[in-house]
Amino acid sequence: MNSDPLAAFRLDDKVAIVTGASAGLGARFARVLDAAGARVVVSARRADRLQRLARELGHAHAVACDLAVDGAPAALVAATLAHYGRVDILVNNAGLSDPTPALDESTDQFDATLRVNLVAPFELARECAHAMIAAGGGVIVNVSSIWGMVGVGQIPEAGYAASKGGLINLTRELGAQWARRGVRVNCLAPGWFRSEMTEGRMFGDERAERWMRQRTPMGRGGAEHELDGALLFLASDASTFMTGQVVCVDGGWTSV
Repeated sequence: MNSDPLAAFRLDDKVAIVTGASAGLGARFARVLDAAGARVVVSARRADRLQRLARELGHAHAVACDLAVDGAPAALVAATLAHYGRVDILVNNAGLSDPTPALDESTDQFDATLRVNLVAPFELARECAHAMIAAGGGVIVNVSSIWGMVGVGQIPEAGYAASKGGLINLTRELGAQWARRGVRVNCLAPGWFRSEMTEGRMFGDERAERWMRQRTPMGRGGAEHELDGALLFLASDASTFMTGQVVCVDGGWTSV
């Protein structure tokens, strides 16, 4: 038994894919995994930002891709295997948001949101699971949202809510299917955090921020670092007896 109580949180020599890593929470997730010892494959559409992040981290590998394109998820996993020979951790973080009242939301909009937020994470999870099972195991962390747990209504995003709710139950199903094959699948559900997606909508708009503060039991949005512990817990051996679960980091939003 290791005498170091923090050893289970280390990711030394593990290979991790982080999607949506060009900015915001995805870039933070990549930094957290890198700091824990992982070799990180950062992926998003914006190649220039990925390259800057990879240089900052020092030994990360950047793979630019658009997950909405057919075959892109499989190509990302193939590129990871070609570069590192394995994949131990997948963080399904990339997401699309397009606030539109449901009465005006086109089927194309709805489909496009589900393609990026639900279909691509499934394809990535499936492709990674093949490699993980062959290697003896692995970890998948899906990044959902409070929209996957409850309705919000006042911010109209039917496609986003459906995709994030679907991602949560996909987590449960894949966790159950792959539990005896060494692949754990869990879900991180953040509340209100500042990001490119929320900037100008929830943050930087006094009316929106006041609404958020009034409805969040802790009375504020989350700080970027407040997801670090939950991510590292789910991605590491600290959570080896946990699969198919959702961890909400939301200031109490879904508790009331």
